[in-house]
Amino acid sequence: MKVTGFTFIRNAIANDYPVKEAILSVLPLCDDFVIALGNSTDQTAELVKSIDPKKIKIINTVWDESLRDGGRVFAEETNKALALIPHDTDWMIYIQGDEAVHEDYLSLIRKEMELELNNQNVEALLLKYKHFYVSYDYLAESRRWYRREVRIIKNLAGVHSYRDAQGFRINDRKLRVKLIDAYIYHYGWVKPPKGLQGKVRNFNQYYQTEEWIEENFPLQNTFDMHNADRLVHFKGTHPKVMRPRIASANWKFEQDLTKQTPKMNFRRRLLQKIEDLTGMRLFEYRNYKIVK
Repeated sequence: MKVTGFTFIRNAIANDYPVKEAILSVLPLCDDFVIALGNSTDQTAELVKSIDPKKIKIINTVWDESLRDGGRVFAEETNKALALIPHDTDWMIYIQGDEAVHEDYLSLIRKEMELELNNQNVEALLLKYKHFYVSYDYLAESRRWYRREVRIIKNLAGVHSYRDAQGFRINDRKLRVKLIDAYIYHYGWVKPPKGLQGKVRNFNQYYQTEEWIEENFPLQNTFDMHNADRLVHFKGTHPKVMRPRIASANWKFEQDLTKQTPKMNFRRRLLQKIEDLTGMRLFEYRNYKIVK
């Protein structure tokens, strides 16, 4: 069984993305790894080249910043990496630059890949998510945050990144997936308030016009942290690859952020209550079909 990892990245240092940790977190599962390295203006190229030159293949790319229709440039860059996946690869592992997999899940993931390798009805593995918010000590848990996504895909003809690279399809058909008991740790929203404000401005440049960004997210040193809906304390451990980064973080929130989120409107509060009691997320958007 051959496994190839892949990702895309640009300006990871300027945007404070833990891309090195992201790649290292899944590299033990991979025989090789493909990176679509965008035209960065910081030291991202040197960073990714230093990770594992023997396993990693880099393709230099130039982002088409005119693709602002739903963040389509992210899918385009993902597909550039996909195009370099070796033909003899069986499984592909996708990791974004602000994600990581805990080492506790690596053996389970490998077991699931081996188990479903020859099952033609399973085309991908669906992983659960932990969304960290502002601090490494808090998780955002509400209907506003996607709880599952495809990150492990069989190397099948027609597989491509969909919309803004959150998921995948085969010739515009939803993938048939198996939900497994493994988590992606998402760190894209772990930043001090000023950094979060910069993230939102930078992120929206691939979706909106400059005029829209200036009107809705003008430059300032604060950030409204209420958009999380609901925060809970994280009581587990972080992946080993993330721990040095967490230890060197130069910000710490002393206040209890769980007490700062506002009440949800009636509809979201009702649907959230149903999910809390039953585990069912009604009206959930799913870019996949769970078959097992």
